[in-house]
Amino acid sequence: MKWLYRQFKKYWVLSLVGLILVLLSVIPIRIAIASYQAPHPQAILTLGGGPEREEFTAEFAQNHPHLDIWVSSGILPAQALAIFGAVAIPTNRIHLDYRAVDTVTNFTTLVDDFRQRHIQHVYLITSDFHLPRATTIATLVLGSQGMTFTPISIPSKRPSESVVRIIRDSGRSLLWIVSGRTGASFNPRFRPPVYASR
Repeated sequence: MKWLYRQFKKYWVLSLVGLILVLLSVIPIRIAIASYQAPHPQAILTLGGGPEREEFTAEFAQNHPHLDIWVSSGILPAQALAIFGAVAIPTNRIHLDYRAVDTVTNFTTLVDDFRQRHIQHVYLITSDFHLPRATTIATLVLGSQGMTFTPISIPSKRPSESVVRIIRDSGRSLLWIVSGRTGASFNPRFRPPVYASR
C-alpha cells in the first residue's frame, strides 16, 4: 500500500511539474503572437497604489490621445477624475475598476474586459519598486491569455520588493491559469461584509 502511495505521489508531482513546464513554454509563444498582431499598445493600464500613479498616467495619456485608460483599484473615483480632468482627459477614455485586492487580481479581473475589446497590448504603468513583481505577474496572466505589455515605470525612492513576494505571486498566477482562482479569497478585503443576524 505504501509503495502504491509513493508511486502515485511521484507521478502526481511529475505531472504537475510537466504541466507547469508546458504552460511556461506556451506563454512566450502567445506573447510573441500578440506582439506581432498588435505591435503598438492599444490601451493604458495603471495599477493603483497612490495618487502619483494617476498623476503620471494623466500626463502620459496626453501624449497618447487615442488610447483608453484603465486604472485598477486606484484612488477614490472623485480624486482620480479630478486628476484626469485637470489635464482635460475626457471621461469616456477613463475606466476605473475596483475589483482587484492585490497585484495578481489587478490583472486577473481585467483580462476578460481586454479580451472583449480585442486589446492584445497595453502600456503597464506602476512605480519602479513595484515593476519587477508586476511584470512577472503580467507575463504569466496576460501572456497566458495571448496579450502582451510595454512596462512604464514611475520613479520613486522606495526599495524594490522582495524576491519572496515575486515568487509567491508567480505561484498564485500559475494557480489562476490552471484553476481560475488566485487565492485572493484569503485576503480580508476580498470577502463581503458579514452581518450578525438577530
